[in-house]
Amino acid sequence: MEEGRFARGEKRERDEGDEARSSRKLAQCAPSRRAQSSSGPPPPPPPPSVPAAAPPPAANYETSGLLAGETNRCNGVVLKWNEPPDAHVPTQRWRLYIFKGDDPIDEPYQIHRQSAYLLGRERRVADIPLDHPSCSSQHAVLQFRETEKAEDGGTRRRRIRPYLMDLGSTNGTYLNSQKLEPQRYVELFERDVLKFGYSSRDFVLLHEESAG
Repeated sequence: MEEGRFARGEKRERDEGDEARSSRKLAQCAPSRRAQSSSGPPPPPPPPSVPAAAPPPAANYETSGLLAGETNRCNGVVLKWNEPPDAHVPTQRWRLYIFKGDDPIDEPYQIHRQSAYLLGRERRVADIPLDHPSCSSQHAVLQFRETEKAEDGGTRRRRIRPYLMDLGSTNGTYLNSQKLEPQRYVELFERDVLKFGYSSRDFVLLHEESAG
């Protein structure tokens, strides 16, 4: 019996030894398995970054000028100017006299029947023809405008006044011997003298109440 107990004890010791060795093996293998599972296949690379799309350009509702050019025509000719919002037919009877030297030429132009008068060599659109070769096809415009200005005593009053604008002519427009800046209105007064290009003709502005 003692031999049997001894044999069973020895077997139990061997079994316990085997279990201890198995536990040590499991402990040694476990980290390597965790490391293997954690290492695994490498993650896929991130997708390439796509630059953000540029915002669309803001809408531009300003006029291009093309439509104005198509609508501002007279007898098939595109005019070089548009009448301003304050354009107005004059209430005073203005006249434009033409002199060559001291001698008047023909009858004066009656310039009180419409709000603007175009001067130039292009007879399809010119209200007052300029035939001298130094004058441009659309040389200048005489425009009546209703404007407000301070008069004597500081009182502001709205009146319809004549203005002159050079339309970018080649050889210039002159007011009382002074060359005008192109594309800019200048107010005219009674007895002002206008000249266009190199023409020797003088255009004198008067009205029905002008003294002789």
